[in-house]
Amino acid sequence: MTLLDQPLGQLARQLSGATRVFHDYGIDFCCGGRVTLRDALAGRDVDLARLVAALEALPASQSGERDWQTASDSELIEHILTRYHAVHRQQLPELIRLARRVEHVHGERGTCPAGLADHLESMHQELESHMQKEEMILFPMLKRGLAHNAHGPIAVMRFEHDEHGEALARLMALSHDIHIPKGACTTWRALYAGLYEFREDLMQHVHLENNVLFERATANQGPVGEAAAVSPAIDESP
Repeated sequence: MTLLDQPLGQLARQLSGATRVFHDYGIDFCCGGRVTLRDALAGRDVDLARLVAALEALPASQSGERDWQTASDSELIEHILTRYHAVHRQQLPELIRLARRVEHVHGERGTCPAGLADHLESMHQELESHMQKEEMILFPMLKRGLAHNAHGPIAVMRFEHDEHGEALARLMALSHDIHIPKGACTTWRALYAGLYEFREDLMQHVHLENNVLFERATANQGPVGEAAAVSPAIDESP
């Protein structure tokens, strides 16, 4: 099977540095992790040979970079909580503050990201609700080894991840692909640097959940209710 025929999530898991290549080409490897690279590029003006060469040049593993596929569920969950949940809670309030400042001072400029602050405020609320559901319901289930009961919560989280992906697309549109315009002030530059970092973090966050944690939890489990359907009834007769 060629690289083009492999799912994006699989490539992101197996090739250290693939996510950086996908970022450079604007390829959604987190919410779109089950789509093949070929399908993800359909209709796009991309130099396929150059992209494939960049991926082929990546090592299968990289010293110093944790392979989260080999981590336990508890280890991976703790990493997600400290590296992404806690960080998003720091990132978004500051990005909202910076965005409101830029819109207030530079609202007359055509390149001003009008509406960005309100959009970030909405993202903040949605992401906080999402993270709390993971922290209070799904993650404790997975830590206790109850993956067979987690299909419903995982399906909800995947759906909300798709919504986060749509919100990121809207963020990119409002910020003109996070392109810093000529003559941008220090606040504007800080805002866009923060947006870029937040976007990368959120995509990596979703990737680790969708393509590693959730894939592992649902592997060989069958659809919701299947285990109960095939399990023999308990004979309580004497």
